[in-house]
Amino acid sequence: MTVIDVHAHVFPRLSQAEARVLGGPVEPWLRVLGDGTGMMMNGDQEYRPVRAPLWDAEQRLADMDTFGVDTQAISSTPLLFGYGAEPERAREWCELVNDRILDYCAQAPDRLLPLCQVPLQDVALAAEMATKAAAAGHRGVHIGNHVGSLDLDDAGITDFLAHCAEQDIPVLVHPWDMLGAERMNHHMLAWLVGMPAETHLSILGMMLSGSFERLPESLKLCFCHGGGSFAYLLGRAENAWHHRHVVRSDSPKPPSAYVRRFHVDSAVFDPRALRLLVEVMGADRVMLGTDYPFPLGEQQPGEAIRNCAELSELERDLILGGNAMRFFGTEAS
Repeated sequence: MTVIDVHAHVFPRLSQAEARVLGGPVEPWLRVLGDGTGMMMNGDQEYRPVRAPLWDAEQRLADMDTFGVDTQAISSTPLLFGYGAEPERAREWCELVNDRILDYCAQAPDRLLPLCQVPLQDVALAAEMATKAAAAGHRGVHIGNHVGSLDLDDAGITDFLAHCAEQDIPVLVHPWDMLGAERMNHHMLAWLVGMPAETHLSILGMMLSGSFERLPESLKLCFCHGGGSFAYLLGRAENAWHHRHVVRSDSPKPPSAYVRRFHVDSAVFDPRALRLLVEVMGADRVMLGTDYPFPLGEQQPGEAIRNCAELSELERDLILGGNAMRFFGTEAS
């Protein structure tokens, strides 16, 4: 079985001068310190310390060999999205980032699958760039779960997702710019609480707004971090849909009717949580995801999958790689 990690990040070598194309307060760039470490920068401010596999493909491949990962889908670090920039500036920025991701993945094209990013603040431009990036060799598109106040159920973003479905471009959704950040500015609570909440908000918003009714069933859509808190709270949403008209006003079906319309990754870190996730989603809708190479990611890729005693051997194989093969079309399953 080929082991495929669908949730692995890259931060290409980008200089502060290059980041200035964004023309705003968010200017992400990478300061490499020369000792195997670096610093993600936001303008002149230090954002987060990082290590070399984030920008060094050779070290990434060595880690993959150590951990028994055959293939990674490579997506940008969300700080790079550039959603706050003027669209034409964002186009230039995304083209730069996408080219760097292609260059990075070209060092092992049979093992590193590049995912592009797009200026989602302009959905027509985003659709155009997604098509262009797919023609250039990108295997999917990586987007944030919202653009400012616009969530995935926004009509324009729904149009973009429909375009991806029509073009057979897989979509990986990552939470970012978390809600309530002013109350979660300590102990990494924005990541521990905000990220799961953001993803739950996106999934449930698409269900209750009727977005899935308007989207082709062919859409390949995957939410990171196990879908956030969605699986655990699905029963609450079901109860509300059945007993409160305001909840079901735009959705002809209860939330459980739409769980087969998307995938999630396995980054829940606990076999008990994974068991529930598989029960809710189905074993064919969960794919290995680690959040590599960040410290909050799964340190031993696939550990929760292998330690989940309730999974059959076939289910483990599907989650470790079989589902991802179908999702990205890497080979017939």
